[in-house]
Amino acid sequence: MSWEPNPLEQRRLEKMELLREAGLNPFPLRAQRTHTAAQALSAFATAEAEQAPEAEPITAILCGRIVSLRDKGKLVFSHIEDESGRLQLFLRQDDLGEEAHKLFKKGIDLGDFVQATGNLFRTKAGEISLNVSEWTILSKAVSPLPVAKEQEVDGQLVRYSAFADVEERYRQRYADLAVNREVRDIFRARAKLVSALRRFLDDHGFLEVETPILQPLYGGAAARPFTTHHNQLKQDLYLRISFELYLKRLLVGGLERVYEIGRDFRNEGVSFKHNPEFTQLEFYAAYWDYHDVMDFTEKMVAYAAEQVTGNSVIQYGPHTINLAPPWRRVTMREAIKQYAEIDYVEHPTAESLSAAIRAMGGNAPTGASWGKLIDGLLGDYVEPNLIQPTFITQYPRDISPLAKAIPEDPTHVERFEYFMAGMEMGNAFTELNDPLDQEQRFVDMLAMYKTDDDESNPLDEDYLRAMRYGMPPNGGFGTGVDRLTMLLTNHSTIRDVLLFPHLREK
Repeated sequence: MSWEPNPLEQRRLEKMELLREAGLNPFPLRAQRTHTAAQALSAFATAEAEQAPEAEPITAILCGRIVSLRDKGKLVFSHIEDESGRLQLFLRQDDLGEEAHKLFKKGIDLGDFVQATGNLFRTKAGEISLNVSEWTILSKAVSPLPVAKEQEVDGQLVRYSAFADVEERYRQRYADLAVNREVRDIFRARAKLVSALRRFLDDHGFLEVETPILQPLYGGAAARPFTTHHNQLKQDLYLRISFELYLKRLLVGGLERVYEIGRDFRNEGVSFKHNPEFTQLEFYAAYWDYHDVMDFTEKMVAYAAEQVTGNSVIQYGPHTINLAPPWRRVTMREAIKQYAEIDYVEHPTAESLSAAIRAMGGNAPTGASWGKLIDGLLGDYVEPNLIQPTFITQYPRDISPLAKAIPEDPTHVERFEYFMAGMEMGNAFTELNDPLDQEQRFVDMLAMYKTDDDESNPLDEDYLRAMRYGMPPNGGFGTGVDRLTMLLTNHSTIRDVLLFPHLREK
């Protein structure tokens, strides 16, 4: 074996052989189950409430993981847990028989999966339990699961993680899930969120579609892609950084409302709110502008929160956040004037704005464009202050190549990002549908940024060709499902809401 068992694991391997010698396969082909733990508890409580004196006892076959063991000699108390909950097993030698009882005591460990058959009853202590008449092993746990510890602190019972090293929780998510029910609850909430978003979009006439993950060109976002190679085609391909350009091609084809929920991949840094692969929702609606998208977004997010948490008012860290519409709407210029105390319109060139930012003690990267400097002010001074849901509107044109310009102000476009809890949560435009303007924007972007800049995207001639067939005016939107999950489950790092987050090699 490439794996060397430690003394505890070696002892469990010996118990595995003990089970085999007794005629039990530690990993049998099949299991039989008549009730989940929750169903058994409910069935007994219902029968007990009806108080029928001649009622037959409820017989149940339960399957699950052993999560507690107390050996009282001829009586063993244990708890079995499945996804629905846990229920006590009452194993008495007189009911099981001496050999089966002895084998359970000698061969079963915490973490093992077993099948137990018996009648439900309530113990003298008042706990609904299964009086086991027969049991069998379903899966022997060779390695013991990490154990969470409870300790009284200032009169309160505090439960400490089963993992001394927090990063091991992410590396061994399977074990983390096995020992921490609250972690399982995070991912149930995440599934509810995705279902709620999907249901809301479906109910409003949107069609769910799937677009390519492997793309010959990348685009639709300011991000560095992952590159791969198709050997047979002898072609470099990119993992998509956005769905946008493919979804808008579908508007050209006559599908008026489309959306996709799926994975994007960006070859960028890892942080509390970034992972190289993440789940994104994007939608596009013909004949909408970004005002329509704002109205829809605040309703959709509030609906999703109610479906997941039961309320549109949520707690995130120390903040109580009200997601109910309407949300605050403020222009980029107004927000930066409020929080950074600088009016960037008075500095119409990158050189002038850069000097003004440095004069106020801010960060102005050398060579940054006017728009990127403004976006830096937003991130440094505005974003941390946006706790309640807020739409920041009217972004600089030079960092928004896919959005329509504001007619009376060609330096800005109809774009918004929405923020809450001090985080940017999503991005939207009144989408550019003029193919000539779009081509010039692409050309300008290529001239503005170096080829190795994250903002630089290749010119997508096929997308321009699609636009030349005629694209209806439309509004588009994208939001990170992971960040929404963080918000609705009150977690401050993206790693807590990803089943298998990306980690450095040990």
